[in-house]
Amino acid sequence: MNINNICKKIFDRLANINPTPKTELIYDSNFQLLISVMLSAQSTDKSVNSVTKILFSSYGTAEIMLNLKLLEMENLIRKIGLYHMKARNILKTCDLIVNKFGNKVPESREELESLPGVGRKTANVVLNVAFNQPTIAVDTHVFRVANRTGIAKGKNPLDC
Repeated sequence: MNINNICKKIFDRLANINPTPKTELIYDSNFQLLISVMLSAQSTDKSVNSVTKILFSSYGTAEIMLNLKLLEMENLIRKIGLYHMKARNILKTCDLIVNKFGNKVPESREELESLPGVGRKTANVVLNVAFNQPTIAVDTHVFRVANRTGIAKGKNPLDC
């Protein structure tokens, strides 16, 4: 049995168990999903949702969020781990979305990964959830299972 058949069987079984999987993150647009996923690194979805509820109520688009000063952004997301770095990356990402991508979240992995603070895992979540692309966000746990089952072989998630 080749790898594509194995993957299809796994996806079919997962689809039977949970036919309409959803993220726990609360968002109203692809932009808000992107920001939520960026904030979720080293944080729980619950803490991200509590922060984004306040953040998105006043600053729900990239254009509006660009009006924030760095310190203001930091104060809004302070409850999230690594908030200094995330605040900088979010503001830089907003600038690129507005000025380079015409106010739209990019739909390719390459363009998403060009955004500050967006790596392969974040890009895959956005591609899958926002754009229905068949991608999997590979973290250390998914990587370990994929290696053990033979679905993917590698030394780290980027090798998969």
